[in-house]
Amino acid sequence: MQAPALQREIDLLTDWFTDEIFGGLAGASDVIFPVSRLVVDPERFENDQHEPMAGRGMGVIYERSSNQAPLRRGLSAGERRALIDGYYRPHHRVLSELTAKIIARYGQCFILDGHSFPLVPLPYEVDHSLARPEICIGTDAYHTPAWLRDAAVELFREAGFTTAINHPFAGAMVAQDFYQTDKRVIALMIEVRRDLYMDERNVKKLAVFDSVRRRIRNVISEILNFN
Repeated sequence: MQAPALQREIDLLTDWFTDEIFGGLAGASDVIFPVSRLVVDPERFENDQHEPMAGRGMGVIYERSSNQAPLRRGLSAGERRALIDGYYRPHHRVLSELTAKIIARYGQCFILDGHSFPLVPLPYEVDHSLARPEICIGTDAYHTPAWLRDAAVELFREAGFTTAINHPFAGAMVAQDFYQTDKRVIALMIEVRRDLYMDERNVKKLAVFDSVRRRIRNVISEILNFN
C-alpha cells in the first residue's frame, strides 16, 4: 500500500483521542497498546481459526484494509511470529499480570475497554446500518453481568447520549489468561462515535471536545461506583 493510502487507512482505523477520553481515571490503571492495529490487533484472537474477522483478512495481523483492498504483502511464518511475539503477547501478558494483581487485592477486576468508531460504516464492518448510536456498549456473555450492562446504558442515556448494546460493535476485552475461565473478571466495552468530538475529515478535535470528554468521564465514574 502506498504512503497516502496507508495514511488514510491509519486515519480511518485509529481510535483518535481515546487516550484523553478514557485515560487517567481515578482508581484505574491504563493499559494502552503501543502501536497501530495495522501492525497487530490486540483485540483479535491470536489464532485466526478462532477469529471471525480473519475471514475478511483482518485477523490478528491485517492482510486487507478497511475497504478490503490488499494492505501488505504476504508474511512468512517467521515474520508473523515476530510481530505476535513483539507486540501481541507482551500486551496480553501485561494485562494478565495487572488483572491478577487487582484480583489479589480487591477480589475482582473490572476491565473497561475504550474505543471509538466512525459515523459512517466502513466497508469491512459486519453491521452496515446507518442508524449508529453515539455510544456503543459492548458486552461479553461470560464476563459482563446484566446489572453492569444495564447500568451503563441507563447512565449514558441519562447523560443525553443515544446508546445501543453490541451495535455496531460487540464484545469486550479480557486478558487471555482469564478469558471465559474466571468470573471475578468483569468487562465492558465503551465505543464513542467520533463525530461527537472530532472532525473525521481532518482528524482534529471539535470545539466541544472537552465538554463531551467531561460528560463521558462523568458517566464512567458513575459506572465505576457500581463496582
